[in-house]
Amino acid sequence: MPEITPVQSHSTTATIHPEHFRSPTSHGDKFPDASEKCPDADPFLVRFSENDPRNPKNWSSARRWYITMVSGLLVLNATFASSAPSALVPALRSQFNMSEEVSNLVVALFVAGYCVGPLIWAPLSEQYGRRPLFIVTFFVYMCFQMACALSNNAASLIVFRFLGGVFAACPLANSGAVLADMWDPSTLGAATAVFAVAPIAGPGVGPVVAGYLAEGGVSWRWLFWILTIFAGVCWALIVFTIPETYAPVILAKRARELRKQTGNEDYYAPMETQKLSMTQRLENILARPFKVLFREPMLIAITVYMSFVYGCLYLLFEAYPIVFTKGHHLSSGPSGLVFLPIPIGGTLSALAYVYIFNPQYQRRIKEFAPNPVAPEYRLEAAMVAGPCFAVAFFWFGWTSFPSVSIWAPLTSGLLVGWGVCWIFISLLNYIVDAYAMVAASALASNTVIRSLFGAAFPLFANQMYDKLSAHWASSLLGFVALALTPIPFVLAKYGPVLRAKSTYAPSAPRESSSPV
Repeated sequence: MPEITPVQSHSTTATIHPEHFRSPTSHGDKFPDASEKCPDADPFLVRFSENDPRNPKNWSSARRWYITMVSGLLVLNATFASSAPSALVPALRSQFNMSEEVSNLVVALFVAGYCVGPLIWAPLSEQYGRRPLFIVTFFVYMCFQMACALSNNAASLIVFRFLGGVFAACPLANSGAVLADMWDPSTLGAATAVFAVAPIAGPGVGPVVAGYLAEGGVSWRWLFWILTIFAGVCWALIVFTIPETYAPVILAKRARELRKQTGNEDYYAPMETQKLSMTQRLENILARPFKVLFREPMLIAITVYMSFVYGCLYLLFEAYPIVFTKGHHLSSGPSGLVFLPIPIGGTLSALAYVYIFNPQYQRRIKEFAPNPVAPEYRLEAAMVAGPCFAVAFFWFGWTSFPSVSIWAPLTSGLLVGWGVCWIFISLLNYIVDAYAMVAASALASNTVIRSLFGAAFPLFANQMYDKLSAHWASSLLGFVALALTPIPFVLAKYGPVLRAKSTYAPSAPRESSSPV
């Protein structure tokens, strides 16, 4: 992400991302330069020194990779909880006399909670820091898992699932920001690739655990006790091992320490110069993400594509039981195992991304220095993954006959996981690079719309597969995926022109050419 030129103060310097100075003005979503809030040569402005150990970008690689892995674990926890009850729906229907549509809400409403959470947790983390938000939200999320385990009726279970999803959305909204806090652009791609496995692995692993619980005849309540324990372990890791990573909050804390130590109230941090009214804060939280989305054709196209891909991922939690449990007569335990090729494919694709695309991007950083690399170079992985994702659904659909070996539709999951991972890594990096100053708002709107698709797709999956058959229902998804495949190609070719006309995605004065 482009950075503001450092300013001198208190014998220290630091680089602060433009979004750290976000302050809506009467002229729209323009952002003041750092110097407007922090005049040059101000002796009381608290900044990081060049090799300041407090600066997260100066922490050791081992420490940063540990925090990256824990951040991924938090996302894995949240997404694991989203899909896990899908294998226990028959037990829930029997216990509470729920209809098929109502039982599907147990999964759908948890994902619907992701629509609300990012609008709350992302802005609050920029006001109070990443660490306090993780501590509070994960504790509340753990409590809601416990509440689900103790539920005595369908209504309370569904409500607790929705509220659990709202609080589980905190790592989805902020874990990626933690990576951006610590890593520079040359290594952020590799960290993002490793981190990106979690949103794919979680939904894939959840049904495996729940399937074997059902196979063993264990009460469905045990699944939620397992989720409670898992959330509790993650909460302990946050409390005892995860420091604050958001630079403006760290600097604000340092300024308070200096005021207390010296008795001089003139010391201040850049963050403390922001004076936002309640109306402006509400606009930041609720309105800005959608204002950015609806004014940006590029962002709309990317969001539609990613939302469809995300919806298809959750739709498979209803489609797989139709093909494997009903068609191939698998019991509950093995029916959960059929989801494993998806996270395996995602893991392999993340490793491939690290070894293929990340070294290429690092070479381009050197090649185009001091100018930034055009965001369009981030789209190369999506250009490869898009056709693969479409092919995966044709493959799954036309090998779904019970007379065909189970391994044929099963291995299509490898291509699904591969496609999802590369599409997400590529397009999320593109959003961050192209919408540098409003990246948080762009990502928030993207997450909300994506979560709506993830919640809605499972609700019509059974009806679609019943009406069209597994072969044509999967083919329909393949055709839609094929129709959306040109989006990265179009953006790669015309992205610089569109960004030059954009309010929120300005081009650099002498930017590198696009890959197409």
